[in-house]
Amino acid sequence: MSGKMARKSNETPPNVTVHGASTLAAVTVDSFNAQLRDGDGFLGDRARRAAFFESLARWRDLTDRKLALLGDVPIEDISKSRIDEALADGKPHEQALVHSAVEDYAGELFAVIRRLLRTEAWRDTERIAIGGGLKAGRFAEIAVARTELLARAEGIEIELRPIHNDPDEAGLIGGAHLAPSWMFASFDDILAIDIGGSNIRCGIVRLNLDKAEDLSKARIRSMELWPHAEEKLGRDEAVERLVSMLENLIGQAEKDGLRLAPFIGVGCPGSVAADGSIENGAQNLPGNWESSRFNLPAAVWEAIPSIGGHETAVTMHNDAVVQGLSEVPFMQDVERWGVLTIGTGLGNARFTNRAHPNDEQKAVRRRQADRQKQQKE
Repeated sequence: MSGKMARKSNETPPNVTVHGASTLAAVTVDSFNAQLRDGDGFLGDRARRAAFFESLARWRDLTDRKLALLGDVPIEDISKSRIDEALADGKPHEQALVHSAVEDYAGELFAVIRRLLRTEAWRDTERIAIGGGLKAGRFAEIAVARTELLARAEGIEIELRPIHNDPDEAGLIGGAHLAPSWMFASFDDILAIDIGGSNIRCGIVRLNLDKAEDLSKARIRSMELWPHAEEKLGRDEAVERLVSMLENLIGQAEKDGLRLAPFIGVGCPGSVAADGSIENGAQNLPGNWESSRFNLPAAVWEAIPSIGGHETAVTMHNDAVVQGLSEVPFMQDVERWGVLTIGTGLGNARFTNRAHPNDEQKAVRRRQADRQKQQKE
């Protein structure tokens, strides 16, 4: 298991990587957790997950038709699969309800994207990946496609596409990109934490570096989910529950004989400072996570000081950043890109790809080969 060790009261975790870093191995993080305001509050709230269902409820209230799929069920209990069923096979009025909500939502999402693209940090963005809990529905994919069309109608050349991995898994897989891959050369898996406004997930990420050095084949080996919003726990109790989930996964890894790296990648809402504290944006988490006396990476390190006989390193970044990092292998054909995570709120992050040292070496070799070829000719 993790193995407890005596700690001095003034000890701090090893500084292997920097929390909330702007420069990572593969990308520069140009911006994250941008708080755009309009007259009614945060602009991003207009495109959060609940906004779609609120629009669907408004349109449903306007009809007196008997609806087989979207009728008497409370809006909060309507599943994404039922909405997809109504879209594909429902009565015309049910299909019209879904299309109307899609149109409303696409307009709100476009308004957010347009404002982001006007900021200096998001200027010249070429592609945006859309993640978060609204992704797993055909209606949501249509809303994203409609948003792209609205942007192009306004002369904005931007590509929008759903995030590759399931959003529940992307927030864990992205944790593997918080440290350079050479740190994991002798290991098969890492631990990752994805903290959201409604749920906390902990998982074992299978790196599959033997199949793809760029982590494009990384997958979730196992995962534990805790819907913390359903319980009224304080911050310390939440951290204890989180640690218990990690210890269960470590025990599972030892039982299965996995080579688990002594590293834990953490995605957490809010603005993450270099010392691991949360400066703002964590209001949906249980208790006060923005207290100057609270540091989640340090708390995790104190509870799990070692993994497999090696001292544990814990690195934390904003949750939208971490979910976006799972897209790094699939964004190599563009230079500037971003991610929006649609959930309890609307997370955002913007990235610029960094040139890999090997890329420059390859370019030098190509230039040398070209010169030699020209000399022979």
